[in-house]
Amino acid sequence: MPLELTENYIARRLKEAYQPGVVASTDGYAALATSQSGEKLTWAAVLMPLAWKEDEWHLLFTRRTNDVEHHKGQVSFPGGACEADETAEQTALREAEEEIGLQQADVRILGQLNDVVTITHYRVTPLVGVIPWPYEFYLAKIEVSRVFTIPLQWLMQRENWAEHNFTPEGTQRAFPVISYHPYDGEILWGASARMTQNLLAVLHLQ
Repeated sequence: MPLELTENYIARRLKEAYQPGVVASTDGYAALATSQSGEKLTWAAVLMPLAWKEDEWHLLFTRRTNDVEHHKGQVSFPGGACEADETAEQTALREAEEEIGLQQADVRILGQLNDVVTITHYRVTPLVGVIPWPYEFYLAKIEVSRVFTIPLQWLMQRENWAEHNFTPEGTQRAFPVISYHPYDGEILWGASARMTQNLLAVLHLQ
């Protein structure tokens, strides 16, 4: 890990690595599924909140409820589809406020990662921002069942994650998907895990 993982360093690395219009990666099968179905991608954005907790950086995640349309019960970042008149940053901040009560004024956006395409036909822009800690969250109970954090130090350890093959329903082909081992009873995998890996790579933590 870099000796000085400061906000300035994180912002500089994000700026250096960002390539507008370039899709960094998918959760394995997403690009093929999109091309085969002919569906257009929906633009979306998520907030990857960084919190300085217990003398180290943590990433904040949510667990989705079983009442949402996509990715029921899965670990994710706050976010959603972009409205017609919104930028990716505006979407990420709005969704974070709606989902977990994180006030937009409390987030310092440091930059963004290259987009990620998901199997549900979203092209997602991940925004990285620093939030205060501790923080009093207010969860949208229909969408979010829990908020929790994972240290970057744990996320960067190679023994804590694996890449395995996954065969989507209705296909005959297996695709590589990233999956972390359980942390605090939660399993980070799929597109959110790939975004996490992309951030770690940008910060030279892999």
